[in-house]
Amino acid sequence: MLNYPAKILIAFGETISGNDEIFSWLLKNGYPELSALSKAIQGSEDAFKWLLGNQFPHLAALDRAIDNDKNAFIWLKKNNFLFLIVFAEACNNKKEAIFWLKERELEIFIVLAKKIKHYRENKTFDYHKLHF
Repeated sequence: MLNYPAKILIAFGETISGNDEIFSWLLKNGYPELSALSKAIQGSEDAFKWLLGNQFPHLAALDRAIDNDKNAFIWLKKNNFLFLIVFAEACNNKKEAIFWLKERELEIFIVLAKKIKHYRENKTFDYHKLHF
């Protein structure tokens, strides 16, 4: 996620907030993985499966890590996606992770984590999601 331009990350954050126009723009302009991640975070099993089937297993694992799936954290660590572990922890409001992002001047990810946390706290989740 560190390789995306800031404006693309901001757009991704807007999809979490429900902006369907930006969701479609990301989907049609070379960032379908971010569109799928947004929908996976919102509970779409189809989007999760798309990530797995289209060479984005790290983003599928991120989705599950945000849901506190321990196997997803293990997979991310084993495959050296340490930043995604920190980001998932920030999405769960872990102070150490937020401090780590702030210390490295990665405030955009703090904003994204807050948007994801807000979404999670204000929506009903499908607890039938498969485990990673």
